[in-house]
Amino acid sequence: MSPTRSSTATRVGLAGALLLSAALLTACSTLSSDDGCQDTAAEIKGLAAEPLLGSAPTGATEPVNYRGTGVTTGCDDDSSGKPWLHADRLYAFPGKPDAVIAHYTKAAGADGWRPEADPDPAAPPPTVEGACWTKTDKNRHLLLSVDFRTAGFSPAPEVGTGLAYAVTVGAEGDDGTATCWH
Repeated sequence: MSPTRSSTATRVGLAGALLLSAALLTACSTLSSDDGCQDTAAEIKGLAAEPLLGSAPTGATEPVNYRGTGVTTGCDDDSSGKPWLHADRLYAFPGKPDAVIAHYTKAAGADGWRPEADPDPAAPPPTVEGACWTKTDKNRHLLLSVDFRTAGFSPAPEVGTGLAYAVTVGAEGDDGTATCWH
């Protein structure tokens, strides 16, 4: 990840990795009364219902060791700003990253999402790390990311000869305006 990216972009990429394993153990986020995650369950449920979490290119499945997991959710409150609410899904795909990006580019565009390119001129192409889109829905600014960096998942996704990727739909709590890269 480029050193110029903010903690929001990091959350988009790593939230699935860190929370998927926690969600497998707890089945949901623990919302403490001491943080910004209190009273966010309805918002998180709305993120989990986003259709693109269930959209995948032909041939994509859940990794062998994640069967039945489906969509996981979470709320991250690092107390330095608005909490990050997200819904994530992990896939195994027997093809190449460009086919994954092409699928989500078409599906996201059809659903009103706009691509947001990484402004860092040294950033790798989307087929290396992933891609991101934004949209406003019901006065809520949303981020959609496809992330190929799944090394942080525990356990590591078992995909055979293919690749693993995470799809995340997220938003800052309290109608934040986070962007993909800054």
